[in-house]
Amino acid sequence: MSYRPDVTSKYLIIKILLILFLLQGCSPLRKSLDSNLHNSAFQNSLHGLVVLDADTKKTIYDHNGAVYFTPASNVKIATFYSCTQLIPKHVPSLKYLVDQDTLYIEGTGDPTWLHPYFHDTTTIDWLKKQQQIALYLNNTEETRYGPGWAWEDFDTYFSPEKGSLPLYGNVVSIAHTDSLKVLPRYFKDAVAVQDHTKYRDEFFNRFYIAPMEEDTLEVPFITDQKLTKELLEQILDKKITITDEFPSGTKKIRYGMETDSIYKQMLLESDNFLAEQLMMMASSVLSDTLGTKRVITHSLENSLKDLQHEPRWVDGSGLSRYNLFTPRSMVEILQKLYIEIPQDHLFAILPMWDSSGTVEKWQDPDTAPFVFAKSGSLGNNYNLSGYVLTKSGKLLIFSFMNNHFRVPTSKIRDEIYSTLKKLHEDY
Repeated sequence: MSYRPDVTSKYLIIKILLILFLLQGCSPLRKSLDSNLHNSAFQNSLHGLVVLDADTKKTIYDHNGAVYFTPASNVKIATFYSCTQLIPKHVPSLKYLVDQDTLYIEGTGDPTWLHPYFHDTTTIDWLKKQQQIALYLNNTEETRYGPGWAWEDFDTYFSPEKGSLPLYGNVVSIAHTDSLKVLPRYFKDAVAVQDHTKYRDEFFNRFYIAPMEEDTLEVPFITDQKLTKELLEQILDKKITITDEFPSGTKKIRYGMETDSIYKQMLLESDNFLAEQLMMMASSVLSDTLGTKRVITHSLENSLKDLQHEPRWVDGSGLSRYNLFTPRSMVEILQKLYIEIPQDHLFAILPMWDSSGTVEKWQDPDTAPFVFAKSGSLGNNYNLSGYVLTKSGKLLIFSFMNNHFRVPTSKIRDEIYSTLKKLHEDY
């Protein structure tokens, strides 16, 4: 008696053959990616790559996707996503309450107040019209630096202090060409034109610029309540008072510029100050007490609760080496962004991996840029996570994380590009 398969069996055989065909078709690409990850630049160090088809949600490659890496500024992807879940279209710039004849105000962490890149003065112009102003600055649980930040970076442009009401980006801009130019002018007499090992004294707002320095320096200043009061008085051209108590009652909110402009600048320039202040601003939506940890806890318990591997997440910028994320978790966050933000809008905010974005020079003139991604680097670490547009019209989500290498970062970056180009051309 001969065996004649029924219709269900036929469909099962066809399905199995189709799966085998697809796996076989992908194997050359997998072999090619495997080959890249085993070349000399990647020896004696840790590397992870996860690639996901954005539309089918199929993982097409996974190497060390469940291993924890130091993400550096890739943390800003998590910051970006978490802030989009909390901060409205226009930034909450100030909370206030009128009690008798006095306007009581407290900051929300808004980083744009007289920031050298942004030019929105809506809230400042409104304050200039007020008569009696009392400033409350005790609404934050943050210290000036994040956990695990390097103490020796106190005078570097990428490490300003955090605060509830930052002014001028919490940095002094100093130029010495034809004459000495200092912004804010409050610090003019605190700048010395002389060679020095640091741009600022560690514990004092005393600044230095070399006589032959041609660049404009951005040097963090030490913040405190007295300084914030005096800077704000200079800006508003009126006296204000510091108060230790905020009166009871329903606080109102003054809104400022569109948040997308801050996101774009934060991601493009990998601006640590903007990242940290965005997290503080997000916390102002959750509580009257500002704190980065509040946003991290809220996000991990809500919008990011379904991550396969819960990260160790301690700051908004990625300056801390305490942060730990897996490539898989980074891809999952990018997938959430792709689902929740229209592609054109998302790609207008993310850096393009070319000379206008995160590399100094686009070295492949025969290929149009095809990567929208955020890089992240610390000493001996370089990561890139984002999206690849393929020649076939597909969109891939990837996270390529590289830690503890001793070769020049440029070699790692070249290998990343080579790998992503194969995905661009062959998938």
